[in-house]
Amino acid sequence: MPIYAAFIFDLDGTLIDSAPDIAAALSKGFAANGWPELDPRYVEQFIGNGPRRLILDILEDKGIAYDGEAVERAFEGYLQAYLDDPAGRTQFFSHVPEDLAALRQAGARLGICTNKNHAVTGKVLEQLGLADLFDAAIGADAVPASKPDPGHLMAVAEAMALKPGSWAYVGDTNVDRATAEAAGVPFYVVPWGAGASVDVPTGHRLTRLADLLQHDPRPTAAE
Repeated sequence: MPIYAAFIFDLDGTLIDSAPDIAAALSKGFAANGWPELDPRYVEQFIGNGPRRLILDILEDKGIAYDGEAVERAFEGYLQAYLDDPAGRTQFFSHVPEDLAALRQAGARLGICTNKNHAVTGKVLEQLGLADLFDAAIGADAVPASKPDPGHLMAVAEAMALKPGSWAYVGDTNVDRATAEAAGVPFYVVPWGAGASVDVPTGHRLTRLADLLQHDPRPTAAE
Protein backbone atom coordinates (compact mmCIF):
# COMPACT_ATOMS: atom_id res chain seq x y z
CA MET A 1 0.00 0.00 0.00
CA PRO A 2 1.16 3.58 -0.57
CA ILE A 3 2.45 5.34 2.55
CA TYR A 4 -0.09 8.12 1.94
CA ALA A 5 -3.50 8.16 0.28
CA ALA A 6 -2.31 10.78 -2.20
CA PHE A 7 0.82 12.45 -3.55
CA ILE A 8 1.22 15.82 -5.22
CA PHE A 9 4.28 16.16 -7.46
CA ASP A 10 6.31 18.97 -8.88
CA LEU A 11 6.79 18.46 -12.63
CA ASP A 12 10.03 19.88 -14.08
CA GLY A 13 13.09 18.20 -12.57
CA THR A 14 10.90 15.82 -10.55
CA LEU A 15 9.00 13.72 -13.10
CA ILE A 16 10.53 14.97 -16.35
CA ASP A 17 13.75 16.45 -17.70
CA SER A 18 12.14 19.28 -19.63
CA ALA A 19 15.20 21.54 -19.77
CA PRO A 20 15.77 20.93 -23.52
CA ASP A 21 12.21 22.03 -24.40
CA ILE A 22 12.29 24.97 -22.00
CA ALA A 23 15.65 26.11 -23.41
CA ALA A 24 14.45 25.74 -27.02
CA ALA A 25 11.29 27.76 -26.35
CA LEU A 26 13.18 30.33 -24.32
CA SER A 27 15.77 30.73 -27.07
CA LYS A 28 12.98 31.62 -29.50
CA GLY A 29 11.72 34.21 -27.07
CA PHE A 30 15.21 35.58 -26.60
CA ALA A 31 15.70 35.77 -30.37
CA ALA A 32 12.90 38.35 -30.56
CA ASN A 33 15.25 40.72 -28.75
CA GLY A 34 18.46 39.62 -30.43
CA TRP A 35 19.53 37.84 -27.25
CA PRO A 36 21.67 34.66 -27.43
CA GLU A 37 20.57 31.05 -27.84
CA LEU A 38 20.56 29.13 -24.56
CA ASP A 39 22.02 25.73 -23.70
CA PRO A 40 19.62 23.36 -21.88
CA ARG A 41 22.09 22.48 -19.14
CA TYR A 42 22.70 26.17 -18.48
CA VAL A 43 18.96 26.89 -18.33
CA GLU A 44 18.39 23.92 -16.03
CA GLN A 45 20.04 25.60 -13.05
CA PHE A 46 17.47 28.42 -13.08
CA ILE A 47 14.28 26.33 -13.45
CA GLY A 48 11.80 26.20 -10.59
CA ASN A 49 10.42 29.69 -10.02
CA GLY A 50 8.28 30.11 -13.14
CA PRO A 51 9.07 31.47 -16.63
CA ARG A 52 9.20 35.20 -15.88
CA ARG A 53 11.63 34.71 -13.02
CA LEU A 54 13.56 32.28 -15.24
CA ILE A 55 13.98 34.97 -17.90
CA LEU A 56 15.04 37.61 -15.38
CA ASP A 57 17.50 35.31 -13.62
CA ILE A 58 19.20 34.42 -16.91
CA LEU A 59 19.36 38.05 -18.03
CA GLU A 60 20.92 39.04 -14.72
CA ASP A 61 23.37 36.14 -14.81
CA LYS A 62 24.48 36.98 -18.36
CA GLY A 63 24.58 40.71 -17.72
CA ILE A 64 22.12 41.46 -20.54
CA ALA A 65 20.44 44.87 -20.40
CA TYR A 66 16.63 44.75 -20.57
CA ASP A 67 13.43 46.66 -19.93
CA GLY A 68 9.87 45.58 -19.26
CA GLU A 69 8.86 45.52 -22.93
CA ALA A 70 11.81 43.32 -23.87
CA VAL A 71 11.03 40.87 -21.08
CA GLU A 72 7.40 40.71 -22.19
CA ARG A 73 8.46 39.99 -25.80
CA ALA A 74 10.75 37.24 -24.59
CA PHE A 75 8.00 35.76 -22.41
CA GLU A 76 5.35 35.82 -25.14
CA GLY A 77 7.76 34.28 -27.65
CA TYR A 78 8.73 31.60 -25.13
CA LEU A 79 5.13 30.78 -24.29
CA GLN A 80 4.00 30.47 -27.91
CA ALA A 81 7.00 28.31 -28.84
CA TYR A 82 6.40 26.07 -25.83
CA LEU A 83 2.70 25.67 -26.63
CA ASP A 84 3.60 24.80 -30.23
CA ASP A 85 6.04 22.06 -29.18
CA PRO A 86 5.54 21.21 -25.48
CA ALA A 87 7.44 17.95 -25.06
CA GLY A 88 9.30 16.99 -28.23
CA ARG A 89 12.67 16.88 -26.44
CA THR A 90 11.49 16.03 -22.92
CA GLN A 91 12.55 12.79 -21.23
CA PHE A 92 11.29 10.98 -18.14
CA PHE A 93 13.55 10.46 -15.20
CA SER A 94 14.28 6.84 -14.24
CA HIS A 95 11.21 4.59 -13.93
CA VAL A 96 8.81 7.53 -13.61
CA PRO A 97 5.97 6.32 -15.91
CA GLU A 98 5.81 2.81 -14.44
CA ASP A 99 6.16 4.05 -10.85
CA LEU A 100 3.35 6.57 -11.27
CA ALA A 101 1.17 3.85 -12.80
CA ALA A 102 2.02 1.53 -9.90
CA LEU A 103 1.09 4.17 -7.33
CA ARG A 104 -2.17 4.80 -9.12
CA GLN A 105 -2.92 1.08 -9.41
CA ALA A 106 -2.28 0.68 -5.68
CA GLY A 107 -4.96 3.25 -4.98
CA ALA A 108 -2.97 6.46 -4.49
CA ARG A 109 -4.41 9.64 -5.92
CA LEU A 110 -1.97 11.89 -7.78
CA GLY A 111 -1.72 15.62 -8.45
CA ILE A 112 0.66 18.17 -9.96
CA CYS A 113 1.76 21.51 -8.47
CA THR A 114 4.14 23.27 -10.86
CA ASN A 115 5.43 26.74 -11.57
CA LYS A 116 5.13 25.97 -15.27
CA ASN A 117 2.45 27.87 -17.19
CA HIS A 118 -0.93 26.18 -16.65
CA ALA A 119 -1.81 25.73 -20.33
CA VAL A 120 1.65 24.36 -21.11
CA THR A 121 1.38 21.96 -18.17
CA GLY A 122 -1.77 20.41 -19.62
CA LYS A 123 -0.22 20.05 -23.06
CA VAL A 124 2.96 18.48 -21.67
CA LEU A 125 1.00 15.91 -19.64
CA GLU A 126 -1.14 15.06 -22.66
CA GLN A 127 1.80 14.68 -25.04
CA LEU A 128 3.66 12.47 -22.58
CA GLY A 129 0.59 10.29 -21.95
CA LEU A 130 0.36 11.21 -18.26
CA ALA A 131 -2.81 13.30 -18.15
CA ASP A 132 -5.13 10.48 -17.10
CA LEU A 133 -2.97 9.61 -14.08
CA PHE A 134 -3.58 12.92 -12.30
CA ASP A 135 -6.73 14.14 -10.56
CA ALA A 136 -5.57 17.76 -10.66
CA ALA A 137 -2.69 19.72 -12.20
CA ILE A 138 -2.35 23.43 -11.46
CA GLY A 139 0.23 25.72 -13.05
CA ALA A 140 1.63 28.96 -11.71
CA ASP A 141 -0.68 31.37 -13.54
CA ALA A 142 -3.84 29.58 -12.38
CA VAL A 143 -3.43 30.71 -8.75
CA PRO A 144 -3.08 34.15 -7.10
CA ALA A 145 0.48 33.36 -5.94
CA SER A 146 2.65 30.45 -7.04
CA LYS A 147 5.26 28.36 -5.23
CA PRO A 148 6.82 28.88 -2.75
CA ASP A 149 3.50 30.36 -1.65
CA PRO A 150 1.78 27.43 0.10
CA GLY A 151 -1.56 28.50 -1.33
CA HIS A 152 -0.51 27.05 -4.68
CA LEU A 153 0.06 23.61 -3.20
CA MET A 154 -3.08 23.79 -1.09
CA ALA A 155 -5.11 24.73 -4.18
CA VAL A 156 -4.15 21.38 -5.71
CA ALA A 157 -5.04 19.56 -2.48
CA GLU A 158 -8.40 21.35 -2.36
CA ALA A 159 -9.10 20.49 -6.00
CA MET A 160 -8.46 16.85 -5.07
CA ALA A 161 -10.54 17.13 -1.85
CA LEU A 162 -7.64 15.73 0.18
CA LYS A 163 -7.87 15.41 3.94
CA PRO A 164 -5.10 16.90 6.12
CA GLY A 165 -2.45 14.32 6.98
CA SER A 166 -3.41 12.03 4.11
CA TRP A 167 -0.93 13.29 1.50
CA ALA A 168 2.62 14.40 0.82
CA TYR A 169 4.45 16.59 -1.68
CA VAL A 170 7.32 15.32 -3.86
CA GLY A 171 9.80 17.63 -5.57
CA ASP A 172 13.42 18.33 -6.46
CA THR A 173 14.25 21.85 -5.29
CA ASN A 174 14.47 24.01 -2.19
CA VAL A 175 11.48 25.92 -3.57
CA ASP A 176 9.47 22.69 -3.37
CA ARG A 177 10.71 21.98 0.14
CA ALA A 178 9.89 25.51 1.31
CA THR A 179 6.42 25.23 -0.21
CA ALA A 180 5.70 21.98 1.62
CA GLU A 181 7.07 23.32 4.89
CA ALA A 182 4.94 26.47 4.64
CA ALA A 183 1.88 24.31 3.93
CA GLY A 184 2.69 21.99 6.85
CA VAL A 185 2.81 18.82 4.75
CA PRO A 186 5.50 16.09 4.47
CA PHE A 187 8.04 16.54 1.70
CA TYR A 188 10.07 13.92 -0.18
CA VAL A 189 12.88 14.71 -2.59
CA VAL A 190 13.89 12.80 -5.72
CA PRO A 191 17.58 11.95 -6.31
CA TRP A 192 17.81 13.57 -9.75
CA GLY A 193 17.39 17.13 -10.96
CA ALA A 194 18.48 19.47 -8.18
CA GLY A 195 17.38 16.93 -5.57
CA ALA A 196 20.86 15.94 -4.44
CA SER A 197 21.45 19.43 -3.00
CA VAL A 198 18.17 19.61 -1.05
CA ASP A 199 18.44 18.95 2.70
CA VAL A 200 15.67 16.67 3.96
CA PRO A 201 15.16 14.54 7.09
CA THR A 202 16.35 10.96 7.24
CA GLY A 203 14.09 8.74 5.15
CA HIS A 204 12.74 11.54 2.97
CA ARG A 205 15.26 11.15 0.13
CA LEU A 206 13.85 8.79 -2.50
CA THR A 207 15.83 6.52 -4.80
CA ARG A 208 12.83 6.31 -7.16
CA LEU A 209 9.12 7.09 -6.94
CA ALA A 210 8.30 3.45 -6.18
CA ASP A 211 9.85 4.01 -2.73
CA LEU A 212 6.57 5.71 -1.88
CA LEU A 213 4.89 2.37 -2.43
CA GLN A 214 7.39 -0.36 -1.58
CA HIS A 215 8.50 0.78 1.84
CA ASP A 216 7.86 3.48 4.40
CA PRO A 217 10.65 6.09 4.13
CA ARG A 218 9.32 8.16 7.03
CA PRO A 219 11.73 8.50 9.98
CA THR A 220 11.11 6.37 13.04
CA ALA A 221 10.59 7.84 16.50
CA ALA A 222 14.23 6.99 17.29
CA GLU A 223 15.43 9.16 14.41
